[in-house]
Amino acid sequence: MFSLDDVKFNEDGLVPVIVQDVLSAEVLMMAWANRESLEQTLSGGEMVFWSRSRKEIWRKGATSGSIMKLMELRIDCDGDTLLAFVEPAGPACHTGERSCFHRLLTEPQPGKGSFPGILWRFLEKRQHDDPSESYTARLISKGLRRVAQKVGEEGVETALAVAAGDRAETIYEAADLLYHLETALLASGLTPLDVYAELERRHAKGS
Repeated sequence: MFSLDDVKFNEDGLVPVIVQDVLSAEVLMMAWANRESLEQTLSGGEMVFWSRSRKEIWRKGATSGSIMKLMELRIDCDGDTLLAFVEPAGPACHTGERSCFHRLLTEPQPGKGSFPGILWRFLEKRQHDDPSESYTARLISKGLRRVAQKVGEEGVETALAVAAGDRAETIYEAADLLYHLETALLASGLTPLDVYAELERRHAKGS
């Protein structure tokens, strides 16, 4: 286990911190921290940075409410950059966007492994929408039995597509299954992190 003594601060006493959503894997922002702000981050469990423009310590979300709960903090091999995995309570960017890196320089590529987490963040918001306008909100409003039924239906349809060797249909039905499974977790008061933690425990046992 490393400590703040292993961090190589620059000549201004600062170190860059890359902030990543622990669930969606989206890079949310990059900010600067000094030793004091890192000490406050570790002691308080929420991200605290150093503002180079204001020359003061600032807790992310202190005024906006978009705090970032620290889940894990890592140091790179050279000791001069930190990576923080967080649970964000709102947008990271001052523009209201989820990530400060929302402007594209290339065409977006589909099929990124982080998309299930991105979908989860979307569903978290959709569950509170008008059921007449949102399928997600409508499904959850019908209760756990209906949500469970949909998971079962999509599971069977996925299995049939696999058994038939139909590649296109398998992709289509698996997408339906993943969506409804995430909705079921949401309706049950769980998150994918709970499932990932269980998978990690099994992996550690060599399952």
